[in-house]
Amino acid sequence: MYSEPFIIDDNQDILYLRGWNDIDNKVMAGFTTRIGGVSHTPFDTFNLGLHVKDNITDVITNRETLAKRLRFPLSQWVCAEQIHDKKVVKVTKKHVGLGVYNYEQGITGTDGIYTDNSNILLTLCFADCVPIYFFDPVKRLIGLAHAGWQGSVKNIASEIIQKWVINENVDPTNIKVVIGPSISECCYIVDDKVIEAAREALNNTTTDHYYTEVSKGQYRLDLKTLNKLLLIENGVSPSNIEVSSYCTSCESKFFSHRRDKGKTGRMLSFIGLKED
Repeated sequence: MYSEPFIIDDNQDILYLRGWNDIDNKVMAGFTTRIGGVSHTPFDTFNLGLHVKDNITDVITNRETLAKRLRFPLSQWVCAEQIHDKKVVKVTKKHVGLGVYNYEQGITGTDGIYTDNSNILLTLCFADCVPIYFFDPVKRLIGLAHAGWQGSVKNIASEIIQKWVINENVDPTNIKVVIGPSISECCYIVDDKVIEAAREALNNTTTDHYYTEVSKGQYRLDLKTLNKLLLIENGVSPSNIEVSSYCTSCESKFFSHRRDKGKTGRMLSFIGLKED
């Protein structure tokens, strides 16, 4: 069982990442639930995704509500067009506002974003895929990745690590990572194609448990552990990786694409360096 790196707000609408704020009190990071917004069924109520055919006005109202709660105005948000790939973009001030009011205007074809700028809120949308949070307290770099099974086996987590090492002169042993709420092994059955891709991503070398065969050609896949193993392969210290125990499919306070058969809203992962 994983220890829980998030603490839920009294209103039950936001999970805040604890721990990193103790290292740097300017870091704000978290993950929303489906509670506390204005969207209607099947997006009830705190849907933050613009691309799921919810009423756009309701989504913007929900985003404005979150912005006020976080004291991070929408003018400082950055959103991306997530396509289950491994492209990573360094975010600067020129990107602020992208995708906030129009999904198509988000950073194109991108599932990983990072920045060293303050007063930028990095955001990505989720409804079962794995949110991965990155923080280097030495270089004051922060990042987010969106890792469904496709992004996981394409190793998007390592894309951020490698960009930090090569472009930002980061020592990977300084990088802290939190793997956030997502669908867990208990609710995630996949086929041979997915498991073979996962084995290839790990070069067929690990003996660590990250899947269980339940019947011929059917497996329970633990995407959180798969990403943890990939991070370790890329130089992140195991002691610097925390993993959330929340399952977005099991728990009704989350949207779940699989449980809700695709007709559902999106939670938001967010991280920013807040400077007054």
